[in-house]
Amino acid sequence: MNYIGSKHTLSDFIVDTITDVIGIENLKNITFCDMFAGTGIIGRKFKNKVNMVISNDIEYYSYVLNRNYIENNSKIKDVDYYINYLNNLPGVEGFIYKNYCLGGHGVRQYFSDENGKKIDSIRQKIEKLKDVQKTRDLYYHLLASLIECSDKIANTTSVYGAHLKYLKESAKKTLILKPAEFDITPKSGKHVAKNIDSNELVNTIKGHILYLDPPYNERQYGSNYHLLNTIAIYDEFIPKGKTGLRKYTPSKYSSKNTVKQEFEDLINKAKFNYIFLSYNNEGLMTGDEIKEIMSKYGKYELYEKEYRRFKADTKRNYSADKTIECLHFLEKELH
Repeated sequence: MNYIGSKHTLSDFIVDTITDVIGIENLKNITFCDMFAGTGIIGRKFKNKVNMVISNDIEYYSYVLNRNYIENNSKIKDVDYYINYLNNLPGVEGFIYKNYCLGGHGVRQYFSDENGKKIDSIRQKIEKLKDVQKTRDLYYHLLASLIECSDKIANTTSVYGAHLKYLKESAKKTLILKPAEFDITPKSGKHVAKNIDSNELVNTIKGHILYLDPPYNERQYGSNYHLLNTIAIYDEFIPKGKTGLRKYTPSKYSSKNTVKQEFEDLINKAKFNYIFLSYNNEGLMTGDEIKEIMSKYGKYELYEKEYRRFKADTKRNYSADKTIECLHFLEKELH
């Protein structure tokens, strides 16, 4: 997925730095928490390295992805049958088609009419698996697959804050459901996905490594990826405005007025030995502010990596093609 803040290209730097600092031989029996998981890239990298991954994100579409990629551990029966069955369903004029396709709403064009109907028909069939315990893993696997495949044929520049006026070439392609393949892990490793505010979850968990990748600017994920949440939740509501926005809770990490207080509250309450924070050098908090906060709680270090900037808007003039990812490290003094 084209995802703001994705650590896909930086994952080797992050994983290598964490393992070098902690020591690879110490990872086999530890608990690793990916607190702002997003698409779960970092948690996935550690899934076969540690005993337990706790993956968390306040956005429900992210929870669905990580419920599949992190929590699913063993082969799911009859996946190929369900994928084939869902791909051959006739389209229906459901919520997505009626509100986010030109033929259904007359204004919004996030998907082609054909794809909007396909998303609706597939999503409605997947929902029938939700409340059956023996198909719960299958449910999240298929739903994660639908979210990813829908994103590939969305008529946007990569985020859902707006749609394009005319269908771009990739949006004209017919949606084909492909499985969101996850890593099989030994049954001894118990991995979990959560969908809770991070500053609330930190009160109830403890472990060895806490990896933080919070929003670093004023862009709200709840608005930028609202349509993925709508596909994931698939509830009835009245879409708001030209973009069809759903109600969401703004992140305090995306506000200059609240981010430092929220961040220090999290660091203060964290019951983890090692805390790593991924943060862009152009973020709402400065490097000095982060250092000042983290240094209150133990030994602080900084690791940096230059990388190519993510450009969600190709028409925007960026000051530079490259930026710096800062990996702040705290060895916390636990009492």
